Amino acid sequence: MATTPLPDALSVNLAIIGWVETALPDADIARARRELVSRIVVAPRFATALTGIEAYSHIIVLFWLDRARPSEGWLAHPRGNPELPLTGVLAGRGAAHPNPVGLAVVDLIERRGNTLEVRRLDAFNGTPVIDIKPYDHFDVYPDPRVPAWFRARVPGRRET
Repeated sequence: MATTPLPDALSVNLAIIGWVETALPDADIARARRELVSRIVVAPRFATALTGIEAYSHIIVLFWLDRARPSEGWLAHPRGNPELPLTGVLAGRGAAHPNPVGLAVVDLIERRGNTLEVRRLDAFNGTPVIDIKPYDHFDVYPDPRVPAWFRARVPGRRET
């Protein structure tokens, strides 16, 4: 199969559909993620696009990591932990990707107009939100293959 080479730079326009509101300081977000409750405020012009979202228990939030520092290379220790193996940034969930897009599956607690209250969103206060999608059964993979170092870090998981 023939492939067409991609240009080094491509202009992509994204609509910022909203922003994150949380009272927690940036330094505490990662540590508090599992129980963190925050809000996504959707811009009024996109409010109608939320119609029906409250029927879902979980949503996928895509956000722009506007405070991410550019990568100094394409290898990094996962979670910044030098005890973990150097891994290509595209094989990790960190912020040092070519495009700083964050992704989180969150619990949808409540919708109030154009505001969503969510749990488990590891985004800083003011972070731009670029998309929201419902999380459903098509997204569920019960036991994905992951590196051994990752499995060792997840409580209750055995290595396979």
